[in-house]
Amino acid sequence: MKKKVISILLSTAMTAVLLAGCGDAAQETAAPETAEEAPAAEEEASTAGTEEEAPETTEGGSGTYAIITKAAGNPYNEKEAEGFAQAVEEMGGTAIVQHPEAATADAQISVIQSLISQGGDSIAIAGNDINALQAALEEAAAAGIKVCSIDSGVNPESRLTHVNQAGTMEIGQCLMDAVYDIAGGEGQWAILSATSQAANQNAWIDAMKTIMEEDDKYADLELVEVAYGDDEPQKSTDQTQALLANYPDLKVICAPTTVGIAAAAKVLQDQGSSVKLTGLGLPSEMAEYIGDDDAHSCPYMFLWNPIDIGRLGAYTSIALANGEIGGAAGDTFTAGDLGDYTIVEAGDGGTEVILGPPYRFDPSNIEEWKTVY
Repeated sequence: MKKKVISILLSTAMTAVLLAGCGDAAQETAAPETAEEAPAAEEEASTAGTEEEAPETTEGGSGTYAIITKAAGNPYNEKEAEGFAQAVEEMGGTAIVQHPEAATADAQISVIQSLISQGGDSIAIAGNDINALQAALEEAAAAGIKVCSIDSGVNPESRLTHVNQAGTMEIGQCLMDAVYDIAGGEGQWAILSATSQAANQNAWIDAMKTIMEEDDKYADLELVEVAYGDDEPQKSTDQTQALLANYPDLKVICAPTTVGIAAAAKVLQDQGSSVKLTGLGLPSEMAEYIGDDDAHSCPYMFLWNPIDIGRLGAYTSIALANGEIGGAAGDTFTAGDLGDYTIVEAGDGGTEVILGPPYRFDPSNIEEWKTVY
């Protein structure tokens, strides 16, 4: 299937999922992979992020653009970085990919300081802490480096804009409805998150709590605990086992983290537990656990394409560095084959650009998608 057709089909399928309230399986599609290669700008970039030397559009991206993920060894992060580097290189630029040794703010601060000393045009960072990175990122901005957050936000004072996977309430609604559906509308459920400081995880969890509290539909569901696996497989495994031991009447675990959901799925399936799972996961890691029978631990889950998140982060970084956008609500730019985007107001008082609605993976499409990412 040709790449442009694939991209169109993916967009159509994702829209269908949103219109269905994330309740019906979307039609089968394949993920977009590459954009048409654009020519690089001829000019030199002696001063990072200055409008005088910037091309007028993102058709040229000959600078140096960095991405800092949450931590090394996370397959989601690796796919995100892959998409970022792919788009930068297609635009004629140089990509710097940095995976910190641990999912902590301190590890990311060390990477930021190293990048400042190297120079460059931009930094896109998936924050491990919403506030602790501010001083380091402000130092980067003072050095002329354009800063945006990606996937997991930092506070508005630390960034020009944020590249978000999907709307926070959209994600919260999908996950809450999945818990309701899988639990049969009643009973105990728990959340297995990443770190307690992860901005994206906390925003989704807050959205789920708000939805549950404000709608009587969810009155018979009891959230018993929010556990934190710190995006570490072993700790996520331990936390899942603790939830099973502490809550014998538990019906559903929701893990809005790719590391956590994979660890929980294995525990539940290996133990033959009646507790079911949903959340956000990578198809390649979760295929063996997806099923609507007693033999499988996860009836269905959601995610977006992390490759496309990385690509959108790259196009955003280039547009910021070129001066095409400044990060204000209403700014528009073209993100290659992903299409045209408009920056909007974010719930934290800053701005963001949103990739699109979450996508449902279930027995009808998991075999196809597990070969994609």
